[in-house]
Amino acid sequence: MSERLSERLSERLSERLSERLSERLSEMDWFSELAVPAEKAVTYYTLEEIQKHNNSKSTWLILHPKVYDLTKFLEEHPGEEEVLREQAGGDATENFEDVGHSTDAREMSQSYVIGELHPDDRLKLAKPLETLITTLDSNSSWWTNWLIPAISALVVAMIYRMYIAED
Repeated sequence: MSERLSERLSERLSERLSERLSERLSEMDWFSELAVPAEKAVTYYTLEEIQKHNNSKSTWLILHPKVYDLTKFLEEHPGEEEVLREQAGGDATENFEDVGHSTDAREMSQSYVIGELHPDDRLKLAKPLETLITTLDSNSSWWTNWLIPAISALVVAMIYRMYIAED
């Protein structure tokens, strides 16, 4: 019986995953959908809309693709309102994480969520991955591996010989 139950669960999970894939939802959207109750529609904001809200009368910012309206929280923020106003209208995710906010602060921040960054604009905020540059052609550095040490050895030998000749 447990084998049959396991098989049914596996089939249902497989069906659910294939539905998600067929809808072409990005991984981030899929997780966001789980966090938001089904009856509540998500409001999407473009980066241009968010950038307009960068003053003390309207302070919006982005944290992990969610959009927060922190206008009413400016005076209550323990790090002073300047910290928030510097980030207003843009992505504050990295700075938020660098500070190391408490669990309480993270929970309280959820009450200021007004929507999410539009999926088309998420790529604009993505930082490029660091790339490692390697030399593929090892023949190009033969002279640095052999010629420079050989010339250096000759120079050292000549200096040593001149020093000995003076004595």
